[in-house]
Amino acid sequence: MTWLFVRLKLSLVRGGLRGSVGKQAGFAFSLAAAFLAAVAGFGLLSLIRLAPSDVGLDLVSAAFAMFAVGWVVVPLMAFGLDETLDPARLALFPLTTRQLATGMFAASAAGPWPIASLAALCGGVVALAHGPGGVLIGVPAVVLQFAFCLTASRLVTTALSGVLRTRRGRDLLAVVAIFGVLLVQVPNLLLNRGLSGDPTRILASVGDVLRWTPPGLAAHAIADGGLIGVAELIVVAMSVVVMGWLWIAALRYALVRPDSSTRGGGSVRRSRTGRSRAGRFLPGGTLGAVVAKELKYARREPRARVNWISAVFVSAVVMFSLRGPGGSTGLWAAIGPACLAAVVMGLQAANSFGIDGRSLWMNAVAVTTPRDLRTDLAGRHLAMAVVAVPLLGLASLAAALVAGDAAWAVVAAPTAWGVLGAAMGIGAITSVTAPYTYPDRMNAFTGAAPGQGGQAFAASFATMLVTGALALPIVLPVLLGLTWWAVLAVPYGLAVAWAGRRIAAGVGFARLPELLAAVSRPS
Repeated sequence: MTWLFVRLKLSLVRGGLRGSVGKQAGFAFSLAAAFLAAVAGFGLLSLIRLAPSDVGLDLVSAAFAMFAVGWVVVPLMAFGLDETLDPARLALFPLTTRQLATGMFAASAAGPWPIASLAALCGGVVALAHGPGGVLIGVPAVVLQFAFCLTASRLVTTALSGVLRTRRGRDLLAVVAIFGVLLVQVPNLLLNRGLSGDPTRILASVGDVLRWTPPGLAAHAIADGGLIGVAELIVVAMSVVVMGWLWIAALRYALVRPDSSTRGGGSVRRSRTGRSRAGRFLPGGTLGAVVAKELKYARREPRARVNWISAVFVSAVVMFSLRGPGGSTGLWAAIGPACLAAVVMGLQAANSFGIDGRSLWMNAVAVTTPRDLRTDLAGRHLAMAVVAVPLLGLASLAAALVAGDAAWAVVAAPTAWGVLGAAMGIGAITSVTAPYTYPDRMNAFTGAAPGQGGQAFAASFATMLVTGALALPIVLPVLLGLTWWAVLAVPYGLAVAWAGRRIAAGVGFARLPELLAAVSRPS
C-alpha cells in the first residue's frame, strides 16, 4: 500500500507533464532548483564544522529547527496545490486510517524537494560528527529529524484541513503567513537599528532554548555520540511516534467530520440600480465592465488580496532594513522600497487571465479582433492602477519619512508609478505567451495548479528581470542625482504599458484557444 501511494504521486507528476512543453520546462527548472538547494544546504551545514564546537552545535540546532518550521509552514501555504496534502481527496477509498497515514507519509517523502531537504540535513553529520561513532549515530539522527519534520507537517495540515477548505480559513492563513514572514525579518531589522549584545551570547541563548526540542536533541545526539547520543535518539524517536499517533487521530477525525467549505453558502446581494457606487465613476462599455470585474476580484478574491498585502509588507521590510542606526541613508532608501513594491504589484499582471480560469471563455467569445483583447488588457491594467497608484504613493511617503526627508516622496512616487507601468506592459506579454492555471480557489497564495509551479516561477522571474532592465532608464538617472528625471517616469511607464498591450493583443488573439486551454486545466 505504501509503494502504491508513491507510485500514484509519481503518476500524477508524470501525467501532469505529458503533452505540455511549458510544464516540462517548469518541472526541469524545479528539479534544478531542488538540486542547487540540496547542494547549498549540505555545503553550508558542512562549513559549520570550521566554527568552534559550541557555536557549531548551536548553529546546527537552529538550522534543524528552521527545517522543522519550514516543513510546517510551507505545506500550509501549498494546501490546495498538492493533492497529497488534503485527506478529503482520499476519504471515499476503502482504506483504513493507518493505511492512509503510511501511504500519505511515503507520498510526502517522495519528490525532488523532500529528497533535497534530506540531503541538506545530512550536512549536519559532517558539521558535528566526531569519528565513526558519531557518523553511526548521525545518520539515524538525520533520518529521525526528517521523519519528525514530515509527521509535524502532516499533523498540522491534517488538523487544519477543514478550516483551510473555507474562505475565511484561507484568508486567515494568508494574513498569518505574511506576518510570519515579517517576524522572520525582525532580527535583521533590530540588527540594522544597532541592537546591542554579543551575537555569540544571543546564539547560545537560542541554543539553550532549542536544546530540549526534537531538532535540538537530534543535533546534540550527533555531537555527543556514545550512550548519551543513543538516549537522545530514543527521545527523538519517541517524539516522532507521538506526533505520528496524533496525526492518525487527526486524520481519523478529518475523515468523518462534515466539510465546512460546503455549508452556509453566502447570498448574493444586488443593488436596485444594477451598478455599485464605484461603478458610476467607471467608463462604459467593455472597458468599464472589465475594470468592475477586476475590482471585485481585488475586493473578494483571497488570492488577489494576498498580492496587495504582500507588496505592502515587502516594501515595509525593505524600507526599515535600509535604514541604519545613523538615521538618514539617502534618496535611494526612499526610491528603492517604492520601486520594489511596484515590481511586486506589477507581477500580478504576469498571468492576468489565470485568475479567470474556465470563465475566461466568456471573454473569449466577446473578443473578435485584436483591439478587443487590447481593450480587455487595458481594463485589467486600469483596475490594477486604481489600487496600486494610491498604495505606491503611500509607500513612497512612508519610505521617504523613514529615510529622513519627506520631500523625497515627490521623486519616489512618480518613479514607482513608472516602474509599475513597465511591469504591466511586460506582464501583458507574459500573460499570453506563458499562461498557467491558478488553483481552483483552494489557496490564498498566487500559486499555480499542480505541475505548473516551475512554469509560474519562471514566468514571474522573467517578468521581474525584464521589468528591472526596462526600469533602468528612469530609475538610474534619479539615483545618480537627476531628480527632475522623475517627471519622465510616468509617461515612460504608460508608453511601455501601451506597447506591451499592443504586442500582447496581437500574439494573444492568434492563440486565444491555447490561452483559454492553458488557464482552464484541471487543478
